[in-house]
Amino acid sequence: MTATTGSELVLVDSSGWIEYWGNGPKAPLFDPYFGKEDKVLLPTIALYEVFKKLTSARGSNLASRFLSFAYRTQIMPLDHVLALAAAENSIRYKLAMADAIIYATARSHQAELVTTDQAFRGLPGVTLI
Repeated sequence: MTATTGSELVLVDSSGWIEYWGNGPKAPLFDPYFGKEDKVLLPTIALYEVFKKLTSARGSNLASRFLSFAYRTQIMPLDHVLALAAAENSIRYKLAMADAIIYATARSHQAELVTTDQAFRGLPGVTLI
């Protein structure tokens, strides 16, 4: 596992955000990646997934704290270019829609994708925790 340094961008996928904000057993392993908010990319689909999960499982207080932090990161909208790249990733790597969008976003910005999601195992540019 390598933490982001210098000008490197990192994209922590939904599973990582949920682990971190839900104080899961692997939460401390994400500390190095969340150290500099301006280097963290957050796709809008991950924003949706994390906010929904935290709100339903842990309540609106934790979800609001997550949003306060998330708004200091680089939130990446889904546009037509990313949508098409995601479709290609979905076919090529057999990824579900949200995972394909997240992976396309990371690749389009040369960002390291950090995740606990086994669906990304073995893909280029992925750190699996």
